[in-house]
Amino acid sequence: MEFAIASGIGVLVASGVYLLLRARTFDVILGLTLLSYATNLLIFSAGRIVVGKPPVLREGVAATAANYADPLPQALVLTAIVIAFAMTAVVVVVAMRNHADLNSDHVDGHEPSRKAEPPAEGAP
Repeated sequence: MEFAIASGIGVLVASGVYLLLRARTFDVILGLTLLSYATNLLIFSAGRIVVGKPPVLREGVAATAANYADPLPQALVLTAIVIAFAMTAVVVVVAMRNHADLNSDHVDGHEPSRKAEPPAEGAP
């Protein structure tokens, strides 16, 4: 189980970094999203992966780590999901505005295949 989670985190990080290094805004947004998913999985796996164990104390069950799941990583991941969703929405709105202003989805604002236009006459 730990190998599968570690492999999943590694694939998400590698894909996220690859997409972050691309020159398109949409690819950068997807890369950030994949990195946030990887971070959430990392935090969640830090709290011992157990199946069928409650995160709260129950009467009649010994209060040891073997009988319960750690609730803190679950709460942190839930909060991180909400924050990542809000930040993704903000970045998408900024990217849409950038695309509307510059007519380009390129991170630098201009397509590399386009040549720079000469300045208009009389421009400073």
